[in-house]
Amino acid sequence: MIAEIIFFLSLLLLFYTYIGYPLLIFSIGRLFPKEVKKSKIEPKVTILMTAYNEEKNIRQKIQNTLQIDYPRQKLEIIVASDGSTDRTDDIVKEFSDQGVKLFRQEGRKGKTYTQNKAIEQASGEIILFSDATTLYPKNILRKLLPNFADESVGCVTGRLIYVSDPNSTIGDGTKSYWEYENFIKEAESRACSLVGASGCMYAVRRSAYEPMYPEACSDFLIASILYRRGLRSIIEPEAICFEKTNENFEDELNMRVRVVTQTLTDLWINRDMLNPFKTGLYAIELISHKVLRYMVPFFLISLFVSNALLITESLFFVFTFFLQLLFYLLALIARFLEKRKVKFLKQPLYFLLANLASLIGFYKFLKGDRIPNWETKR
Repeated sequence: MIAEIIFFLSLLLLFYTYIGYPLLIFSIGRLFPKEVKKSKIEPKVTILMTAYNEEKNIRQKIQNTLQIDYPRQKLEIIVASDGSTDRTDDIVKEFSDQGVKLFRQEGRKGKTYTQNKAIEQASGEIILFSDATTLYPKNILRKLLPNFADESVGCVTGRLIYVSDPNSTIGDGTKSYWEYENFIKEAESRACSLVGASGCMYAVRRSAYEPMYPEACSDFLIASILYRRGLRSIIEPEAICFEKTNENFEDELNMRVRVVTQTLTDLWINRDMLNPFKTGLYAIELISHKVLRYMVPFFLISLFVSNALLITESLFFVFTFFLQLLFYLLALIARFLEKRKVKFLKQPLYFLLANLASLIGFYKFLKGDRIPNWETKR
């Protein structure tokens, strides 16, 4: 009886996390949409790029930013160098006559700490945070800014589209995962508020920004900071940018472990936001989209173990146990054949990777690890 309860409860939680919640938030957004009152506005904008040893990418990024369609006198460009030890700073200085400013953080302090300090130098009413490798279309500000005419909007992120190497199974898996994430983000945006932005492109009201602790996952935490102040975070689907995926298992795993560890820390420090009696639907979004998602590996383990204990009870449990074994076997095969790109194996492989990252991230969080720095692997 106990094994059956654990089995069906685990199955129910998995179903809710991956299918039930997306359908629920999509339905709420369709039935009770929170419209955004857009209008053409031209506030002063600061585009802030945080970089660490980006000499290979920073020149192209600056040139791309200078081509954005926006009045030059209303556009400030700052590159925040987090103690870079290569030629990043020298390259930025080459564009000083075009108004590009360098903020250098001596000694490597981490992305969030460096952002906090750089914003103290910013003069824009809107701060657009960007990665050094993400290129924007010329109309990016024309797409993002009209949303800020609505005073209830504090943050606007865009729609990130990943581009992968045609021979990378991990890259393909990342693309599929992110398409699923974009669906949920758009639904959350219509229903209530995003619980996190895309780190490579999100714009925030300068007046609402608050400095964060160094180990914070800033693009995740910003949504909760703003929601405390009565402001929504939304997605603008027409504001599109492209970024290359990681192309091997280890790089993607390490990135996801870092994100999970940082996000769990943020959730713990801001655990009052998980109270539905305080934050309403936003708490349901946080619990469903983040907490339960990161607990999936525990649901999978309890499902597998309880199923093993029940295998002699009926053919149904034999069948479900066989399905689980087959799925994990396919994921392992995909791992060994990663460089051969077997298309139909990309979902099992990325599912395994994402949940392995959650498991490791939970361990690091419980151990007290804090990760303020990030490594670029491209």
